[in-house]
Amino acid sequence: MQVLMNKIKDKSAVVGVIGLGYVGLPLAVESAKSNFKTLGFDIQDEKVRMVNNGQNYIGDIVGDDLSLVVKNKKLIGTSDYSLIRECDVIVICVPTPLDKYMQPDNRYIINSTKEIAKYRKNNILVLLESTTYPGATEEIVKPILQNGQSEVGKDFFLAFSPERIDPGNSTYKTKNTPKIVGGVTDNCNEVATLFYNQILSGGVHKVSSPRVAEMEKLLENIFRLVNIGLVNEMALLCDRMDINIWEVVEAAKTKPYGFMPFYPGPGLGGHCIPIDPYYLSWKAKEFHFNTALIETAGNINQKMPEYVVDKIGIILNSVGKCYKDSKIVILGVAYKKDIDDYRESPTLRIFDMLVKFGADIVVVDPHIEEFKAKDGSRQKTTSLSQELLSNADLVLVATDHSKFDKEFILSNSKLIYDTRNFIKSDDKKVIRL
Repeated sequence: MQVLMNKIKDKSAVVGVIGLGYVGLPLAVESAKSNFKTLGFDIQDEKVRMVNNGQNYIGDIVGDDLSLVVKNKKLIGTSDYSLIRECDVIVICVPTPLDKYMQPDNRYIINSTKEIAKYRKNNILVLLESTTYPGATEEIVKPILQNGQSEVGKDFFLAFSPERIDPGNSTYKTKNTPKIVGGVTDNCNEVATLFYNQILSGGVHKVSSPRVAEMEKLLENIFRLVNIGLVNEMALLCDRMDINIWEVVEAAKTKPYGFMPFYPGPGLGGHCIPIDPYYLSWKAKEFHFNTALIETAGNINQKMPEYVVDKIGIILNSVGKCYKDSKIVILGVAYKKDIDDYRESPTLRIFDMLVKFGADIVVVDPHIEEFKAKDGSRQKTTSLSQELLSNADLVLVATDHSKFDKEFILSNSKLIYDTRNFIKSDDKKVIRL
């Protein structure tokens, strides 16, 4: 243990990051910037190629940081997993999706851990950052690494440390966001804390076990899921009662205690809030427990894209139109403002439903040139223009990107359905969610 800790302290330890996506690549860059030789592993050859060329494909990484650590040979991308044998610290940052039955799909964690077990040496630190259910680190990762021979906390060290990534956040990045660490043993906690303190500046909060850290991560996301579900339900009721939900929230915000504002929208997106809570719902059934509040909130949020499409039909009908052949401009395919990530974006479902209803759809997003629709087709986005807006029967504000010119949209559109309260106008042609 002391040998490994000394290597971490003097930066002679080699760090391996498995998965070069939205979590792994920022972490790999921070590791390399902290003067650790860092190997970035990924099964996608294109990502490896781009990393080794210093090409940034993750919006939250400053391009100069990536190119500099690659130029200094501190970060090397590879798809050769046998190089794991060189690593002293290995961080697993792979996807954890749900299958079609809304059950955890842990194959990426399992496959990555098997590769580590195949090539690892003794006296290494393995960290799991991929979001999963409470118990997964010890139930899935630990047995594979032990392989009936090694002792955790002595021959190798294992901890769970949940990723905390907020795309588009200009204040908190990987570097300065506090880290949670839950080691299998006290020794595991000590080594993991030392490592993260060497590369990050946000501080480390140690918890007593991986299960606590895994549950903590789910609580973060469930907190947002439930509160967004609440305000979305309020929005649906306010619509029926002819009450402006946005005005209601703004009024509630004036209370200096006991209230935290959440805002309605066309649905949830990203790879966390729409997915992670279902890991807990699935695991809870093992304990004969039904997570009723979580599932209810999830159902409300999942129905929002359908509600938006129904509302579009009502709006079109009010001007003598129907879905079929109506020209609709959708502003924004990213799941939140000012980012280029459209994973699980509600716009995808809205687009799919409107196309099936025969509408003529054009999507505008200044951050995304092309997106993959639900049917697998590649769809190009276009630029905003006066002609595009004026020819549209309806303009749908699905994402409130800062690059969208509110006045330009308002002055050149016939009808606007604003699901983000972006336009903020009392003009009768603007209909809010």
